[in-house]
Amino acid sequence: MKDLYSVLVKPLVTEKATFQKENANQVVFLVKKDANKIEIKKAVEKIFNKKVLAVQTMNRRGKVKRQGRFIGKRADVKRAIVRLYPGETIDFFEGV
Repeated sequence: MKDLYSVLVKPLVTEKATFQKENANQVVFLVKKDANKIEIKKAVEKIFNKKVLAVQTMNRRGKVKRQGRFIGKRADVKRAIVRLYPGETIDFFEGV
């Protein structure tokens, strides 16, 4: 069993993620690549004390970029869309 505090890397704050949070009661996190849905659900429930209805994950491959003659690659990331029960919210930056 992994440490649940290391499963969640950071919340993802984009325009689409904010729209999902307001309208669909979903929160988006960047998670470790080897984390599964069960671990993500347990981590959110333990850290934020909220009830999780469902978890969806997606793996995004990093793009290959070049700067002149140098070629590099962005890191691969895994995202988790966490759907909360009605009435539950997670506030990250409200009131700042």
